[in-house]
Amino acid sequence: NFELVQAAAGYHFIMPMMCDKKPYDNLDTRLALKYAFNRQKLVELMFGKFARVGNDHPIPESDPFHNNELPQREYDPEKALFHAKKAGLGTSDVILQASDAAFNGAIDMSVLFQATAAAAGINVTVKREPADGFWDNVWLKAPFMTSYWGGRPAATQMLAVAYSASAPWNDTHWRVDAFEKLLADAKATTDQAKRKDYIWEMQRMLHEEGGALIPLFKDWLDVHDVKVKGHTPHGMFDLCNSRIVQKAWIEA
Repeated sequence: NFELVQAAAGYHFIMPMMCDKKPYDNLDTRLALKYAFNRQKLVELMFGKFARVGNDHPIPESDPFHNNELPQREYDPEKALFHAKKAGLGTSDVILQASDAAFNGAIDMSVLFQATAAAAGINVTVKREPADGFWDNVWLKAPFMTSYWGGRPAATQMLAVAYSASAPWNDTHWRVDAFEKLLADAKATTDQAKRKDYIWEMQRMLHEEGGALIPLFKDWLDVHDVKVKGHTPHGMFDLCNSRIVQKAWIEA
């Protein structure tokens, strides 16, 4: 007598690499780690049909400005090793600071990443951080860590709050003048076609050059009794974007 309400969403797991901190200031390092994660296996093992594979930018497929022409980055040990060698990565260079304070399963995800990276010839040290104090001591301080974003209602808002050079929560330290120009233009224009072009290009830049390793987007899941009506999927947050008391009713 229960029904599942499932919504594709902007909630995503992220492993931010600070683009101005060694060794992540090297694009080849960032690409090596992006190719070293078997994100499809992560989705299958941790969430099954309740998550979608990420593509290293923060705009979900449910967003009307999602760039669906970008090639999906797949697990590719050969490419990962190529870029790792090009970057000159040593055996102790990559330290991933992880805690389940970021999200339930962050440690499991990190261990899986460690395994798939090892199969690509890249040594990753997982440093387990206590949940207590994680947001004060690790987030925005560690050059490579586990974190999450809840998504935002508009693509320009998501890109601005997490990737603008002036954003205090810019956890990848992504600061690119061309990106700033595109973001400003996307916010200013009333031409939808132009806005789409700007937002698509920003997603391409983050996908190809950015410091965000985004392996998956997690669906929002709610369950209700069949007597409950008006409880519908919402891609922003669960429980009808926290407005269920305004939208739902019980059928007598």
